[in-house]
Amino acid sequence: MDERALAERLIQYDTSHADGLRSAAAFVRGWLESREVDVRDCEFDGLPVILADVGPQDTPTVVLHGHLDVVPAREGQFTPRVEGDRLIGRGAYDMKGALAALMCATVDAGDQDDVRVRLLCVPDEEAEDVTRRSTDAMVREGLHGDFALTGEPTDLHIGIQAKGVLAVRVEVHGTAAHGSTPWLGDNAILKALDVFRRIETLPFSRQSSDLFDRPSINLARMTGGDAFNKVPDTCSMDVDIRFLPNQDPGEILAQIRAIGDLTILHEFIRAPAIVSRRNPYVLALRDAVGRSIEGDALSVGRDGASDAISFLEAGIPAVEFGPIGGGHHGPHEWVSIASLARYREALSAFIHNLPAWLRAHGAEAAAPARDEPPLRAVEGGRA
Repeated sequence: MDERALAERLIQYDTSHADGLRSAAAFVRGWLESREVDVRDCEFDGLPVILADVGPQDTPTVVLHGHLDVVPAREGQFTPRVEGDRLIGRGAYDMKGALAALMCATVDAGDQDDVRVRLLCVPDEEAEDVTRRSTDAMVREGLHGDFALTGEPTDLHIGIQAKGVLAVRVEVHGTAAHGSTPWLGDNAILKALDVFRRIETLPFSRQSSDLFDRPSINLARMTGGDAFNKVPDTCSMDVDIRFLPNQDPGEILAQIRAIGDLTILHEFIRAPAIVSRRNPYVLALRDAVGRSIEGDALSVGRDGASDAISFLEAGIPAVEFGPIGGGHHGPHEWVSIASLARYREALSAFIHNLPAWLRAHGAEAAAPARDEPPLRAVEGGRA
């Protein structure tokens, strides 16, 4: 089974819920085991986590990370279809296409003895509870390596930066009144909307960095009112802020509190993802990608967060690297079929050439280079 056929099979599983995740994980395990890959699985919060290994333990270790879960979709989106070079379906781009290629690359790595490859397949990267992730747990329990790569969408570029996450739940209070006389009350929902508009214009919202021209601010959810004929006196809203690597989330919270007439009920902070573009493994990957595509594999920054931060916080260099596509989380999500083949080829070339590359370039790679191509932002940055 090639990467395209495997991606089509994975898309058919509705992995937006637990039963679909269990079925898909069983398929992934069986597929790997049938190709003589050593596989073990465990559960995290009742969901399946799969870890596969090839190669000896006393060699450089590369972790290939992917996730099976997807955001909810309409039933028809789990029936993959092909239009030209596009494989269309929920998860095609984020990230079952990449996962299929990661699985194939893991099998491809079985014919060499110089690199240990560990494939980690998790069920909760898209989960709403960002405070509990299986990748964090696996790293805490000893899943380590010299380099980690997660197959998030990057259009065959190497993601060396990603924005941080600041999730804030804000509560706004008003004054209740009868719905027929709203002028006698103070509508908390309307006040909350005004608070959000003010958050959008705070000083932090106008800052930029070398890769991003602005942070991202999204009103994710709003809850208020308990009766049709009553002016709501309480409203809570969840604000999703993706802050820049050069910003302090504590200062952002201070600016929000300074608005006044609100209460911050809950906050969650996840640091930005940053790895040096001169890291030897990053440069080895760039060299491998350059063999598979025309032009240089640019280092980029991404607006979205990923599980790469789990490895970075443990001191493991990690990047995002995935195939070409578009529309993730949308109704017409797609991945380029041709790019899946190039993606698999790049992964295999990276693994097979890594030891020789490190011997030849490892020491000099970390030194600054004057002829480096410029960094570039994707998904809402300057590009």
